[in-house]
Amino acid sequence: KLDGVEVRDPAFGLEAVWINESAKEKAQSLGYTVVDASTVVATHLNQILQKNVHDLLGHEEVQKVLDILAKQSPKLAESLVPETVSMTILLKVLKNLLVEKVPIRDIRTIAETLATHPQYSQDSDALTTEVRVALSRIIVQSIVGSENEIPVITLDPEMEQMLLRSAQQKQDPSAISMEPNMAEKLQKALNDAAQRQEMAGKTPVLLVPAPLRKMLARFVRYCSSEIAVFSYNEIPEDKQITIEASIGGK
Repeated sequence: KLDGVEVRDPAFGLEAVWINESAKEKAQSLGYTVVDASTVVATHLNQILQKNVHDLLGHEEVQKVLDILAKQSPKLAESLVPETVSMTILLKVLKNLLVEKVPIRDIRTIAETLATHPQYSQDSDALTTEVRVALSRIIVQSIVGSENEIPVITLDPEMEQMLLRSAQQKQDPSAISMEPNMAEKLQKALNDAAQRQEMAGKTPVLLVPAPLRKMLARFVRYCSSEIAVFSYNEIPEDKQITIEASIGGK
């Protein structure tokens, strides 16, 4: 036990102790990881920026992204805005990606995907779905790296079918409603499964049918869980899935 102020690390929520600099060597000799105050602040700020980067993206930032695209692919940039999609729709698509921590560096692939789906030019959610599929390899790599197998959590077939029926009855699949008791049980089951994955050194991934992905991704965010939500068509062909848990059953 160290003399100091017992706290929780602001970035990761781990138990920590503020100590005087003079106690640094003692702490290290006892096996503690010692981090200076400026690094703690910088790490916390970085976490905040990553969680809220979608709120920092506006029309000016998107225009800068388009300027970069114009240097790489002038014709593609010229035909994208406003011929294919409006600046507002493009902004919404990029925000949707950033909300789920999907990198938008590959603006060329994003633009090409938007250009090949003009039928969705006014539907930012449908366009986001198509872009996620196009970026699936990048998204998966950010989760499992170069591993061939992706350990996943799935829904119990009965729960899955019930949610799919509900999705068919609503125009906005992100607004599917669940009974409070069911939502609470699903949240607990997700958190328990995710915790087991993390303890095993694996990133929690929830794999669901495409019509349910958006709704469950939003549900997971409300649960403050770090689970990545994929649809089946976002898994690259050269990757194999291993089902670690199935949740939502009776």
